[in-house]
Amino acid sequence: MLVMANLVLVPTAWAAPPAHPALTLEVLRQRVATPLQREGRTVIDLRSFTIDLKTDPAFTTSFYRLLSHALQRPATPPMLDLSYATVQGEFDLQKLGQREPLYGDTLAPLLSPEGLSQLKRDRQRLSQLSRLSQSLLIQADRTTQDIYLFRGPLLAIQTRFEGRFTAGETYLLGRVLAQGAVFDQEVYLAGARFNQEVNWVGAEFRGRVQAKNAIFFAPARFDQGTFRQGANFQGAEFKDNANFSGSQLAGDLNFSRVQWQGTADFARTLWQGTAFFLRDRFDRALFLTEARFEAPLILRQARFGAPVNLRNALLGPEADFGDTIFQPDAYLNVPGMEFSVEQTRLLGTPGRIGRAFSVPQLAGNETLLRNLERNFRQIEQISDANHIAYATERLRLKDWQRQLIGADLNHASLGALVKAGFKESQAEALIAYRQDKTIVAVDDILNVKGIDLAAYVKVRDHVLARRQGNWGGRLTLALRWMLLAVLIVLSHYGTSFGLIFGVGLVAIPTFAGMFWFVDRYRRRTPTPILPPVGEGLWLGGGGGLLLILGLNNLIRAADYPHLTLLCLGLLILPVPLLLIGLLLKKGRFHDQIHDSYLVEDGSMRQLRLLIARLPVIPKFPFFRDRYTPILLDRRWNWLNYLDFSLNNWLKFGFNDLRLRDENVPGLVTVLVWYQWGLGLLYTALLLWTLSRTIPGLNLLLYF
Repeated sequence: MLVMANLVLVPTAWAAPPAHPALTLEVLRQRVATPLQREGRTVIDLRSFTIDLKTDPAFTTSFYRLLSHALQRPATPPMLDLSYATVQGEFDLQKLGQREPLYGDTLAPLLSPEGLSQLKRDRQRLSQLSRLSQSLLIQADRTTQDIYLFRGPLLAIQTRFEGRFTAGETYLLGRVLAQGAVFDQEVYLAGARFNQEVNWVGAEFRGRVQAKNAIFFAPARFDQGTFRQGANFQGAEFKDNANFSGSQLAGDLNFSRVQWQGTADFARTLWQGTAFFLRDRFDRALFLTEARFEAPLILRQARFGAPVNLRNALLGPEADFGDTIFQPDAYLNVPGMEFSVEQTRLLGTPGRIGRAFSVPQLAGNETLLRNLERNFRQIEQISDANHIAYATERLRLKDWQRQLIGADLNHASLGALVKAGFKESQAEALIAYRQDKTIVAVDDILNVKGIDLAAYVKVRDHVLARRQGNWGGRLTLALRWMLLAVLIVLSHYGTSFGLIFGVGLVAIPTFAGMFWFVDRYRRRTPTPILPPVGEGLWLGGGGGLLLILGLNNLIRAADYPHLTLLCLGLLILPVPLLLIGLLLKKGRFHDQIHDSYLVEDGSMRQLRLLIARLPVIPKFPFFRDRYTPILLDRRWNWLNYLDFSLNNWLKFGFNDLRLRDENVPGLVTVLVWYQWGLGLLYTALLLWTLSRTIPGLNLLLYF
């Protein structure tokens, strides 16, 4: 029976050989002595072996000795290929590297220009640390300071490292290709310098990745990777593009003080641990497109030199942008971003973070903008909430303008499509396309041959798929567009007190000058009734000072000062100048021609709030006894016209000045009522703006 059992067992053992044969010392000597030639490069082929560096110290010593001698000896170092192998025990690249003194010129031919400059910085740092240790009476080591060079490429495709992977404080001069590799224990890369491309696509890091102060001179790819126990890249530098897209990151994720000189791509990543980007510097774009955060995102004190793309990202419990610095070309691109107002807090520097958010269009982003505004109001950052509201209304205005004058993709002519931004060939292709299919949405034009994403971005604000509503509806939309445009250019939709106050400072002295001219310049013939020059100079000086202050406020606060001035000019100049022109043409020949049109309440002098006051005195005789004409022979009489304009425009003044109701030309009365009507609208807009910019003031104003 024993013989029969042996006959059964032996064939079975031969039929199932191990998938990774163990690497023996004899095989290792053979592979080192007879390397392969692959694509013109010498390769030490250790693929698909089980390399035991854990149980046999003698084999481990021989392994490092033989390989390091083979890798260091040739002028052109060979590639070490560990693909599909299983490495048991710690794998230390320092022991395979070439030990060289830190100082001297032996390293110059081996390093790239950027590597040489970094080597100089390393020397300066070590020299400063040495002087510091001497100044603190610390006994410094007398040994020569060396560095380790791993000169050749390392190929570890789908390799499994069951022990610790160590390459700390090592200059890796060749490429590191480890696609699909599995690291069961810690990966220690602290202080490493990667001179060429690093490719860890699809790698699985089951232990912690320690890459503190590592420097990547060439593109680094960690995309589609898995970080199960966290990663520490604190103080690292990426001189070229870094790609972590599609990766899953868990544990403690420390990317603090990292310098990203190339593009940082974290698109479609899943963050299960807190993402720390504290004090990072991003010289180029940061992509967090479609990223999902289940833990806080910390970007505090980061510096951005290019846009941050958060398109369709899903935020976790917190996103902190506190004290971040955005260069002129940097902003937060957040279309489609999602977060819960009840569970997520977006933090940032008050008064600055709200201006960093950017959304290209209103369609599909109204909920996002509403949530952003609610978030900032909940944390009492009113200026940021107001800026989000202002940006929302600007997008709404752009959308209404597109609906009014945009080119209809289904019916527009070739010329209209070209005017909207299409090339002629693209417009012809679009016309041919719509003959077979109806364009339902604007993004359907991407299905047209010859129209790419760049063309879509160029024309999306100037075209629409279908014009809705009849002429009555379009007229209503046009009136709404006009009203919204006025609110935006004059007050940033009720979010800028400085702008609306500047508008008032411009309008008040302008109308004061008109009233002074109408009241004091009566006629030239037959008996001239003209104003004194001195009074005109005083009014011009005082009113001019207010006008300059108003223009200064307006220009500093307005996003488009020329549009604000144009809108304000259309409101306060054409109608009054027309009335004054008609008045001069008609002439004035009425009773009380030498008395002023303005009368004041002589019963008291006090600072008054005159919201309910009308600009013309009542007809009841009792009130006539209280109102007397202003004194025209006083040098300070010019102040009455500023006070009257202030009363009409701001409903606030020092005296109750009104227009008399007898012997007054109708054109003068129309001019006064016109300013009073504009002032009523201005006062409502001012109070609305104050209620939106000062927390709690709306309770005082409305209740």
